[in-house]
Amino acid sequence: MTTLNRIAAFLDAQAAEAGAARNTILAYGRDLRDFADWLEARGIGLDAMSRDDITAYLAHCEAQGLARATRARRLSSIRQLTRFALEEGWREDDPALRITGPGKSHRLPKVLSQAEVTRLFDALPELGRGETERARNRCLIELLYATGMRVSELVSLPVAATRGDPQLLLIRGKGGGERMVPLSGAARLGLSAWLGIRDGAERDSPLGRLVAGKGARFLFPANSKAGHMARKSMNDLLHDLAIAAGIDPAKVTPHVIRHAFATHLLEGGADLRAIQSLLGHADLSTTEIYTHVLDARMRDLVLNHHPLARV
Repeated sequence: MTTLNRIAAFLDAQAAEAGAARNTILAYGRDLRDFADWLEARGIGLDAMSRDDITAYLAHCEAQGLARATRARRLSSIRQLTRFALEEGWREDDPALRITGPGKSHRLPKVLSQAEVTRLFDALPELGRGETERARNRCLIELLYATGMRVSELVSLPVAATRGDPQLLLIRGKGGGERMVPLSGAARLGLSAWLGIRDGAERDSPLGRLVAGKGARFLFPANSKAGHMARKSMNDLLHDLAIAAGIDPAKVTPHVIRHAFATHLLEGGADLRAIQSLLGHADLSTTEIYTHVLDARMRDLVLNHHPLARV
């Protein structure tokens, strides 16, 4: 069985058993194909590959000028493959087990302050051409900040998940994973107001036609191929809202609101594991970036406001 055949078997297992998302499978495939080509050029098979071979490949990647994050991702892909090879009995050891990778660069996410988020909400009444748009916009922003949902999860939210004045929403995230997120009182009010307008729309009105068509199953129906609001529309909405609030539009995106949700919870004393669950992160290390944001804010507070800071 060739190295490429074994990589193909690994990818099939990831898709079938681990439930990995399509983009994850494609990323594994690209990384491992490059690694397999490198091994083949040196006459090395997966069976005979050693720890030194893997470190030599990583050095080769660095010499090519690949970014640290890319090299870290490639090592992660190799680790997944070697672990699978051990489990399948293709090897008697895991040569990648104790290799220290280059690590990822810890770029701190952009985050809005609580005061800036308040300004966004204060500007909401100015955004929208009528009662229907204003109610939809408020519902979108309330849900986004109250739950930390990804924009793709928000715009494609099934209306069935929001019926009955729920205190919790069931979110289907990356790779088909599901999680429960609580709704704040303000979010429930915004949701209730929008549902009242959505459900009561006259059949021959623009909204009524959307609800009666392929957008019927979505909370935010739209005249799109998918039947729900597009991600770009949400970006445009936040751009306009930032301008109305007097905030640089470059600072306000759906993902920045998601970062704000997590950081503000952490500032309020929330447990990191709870935030991981709410965000739908598979790995706690992904959530830990928010502790760096909080540390940076604390350091700035001391350096700029402590009475002896400038002594």
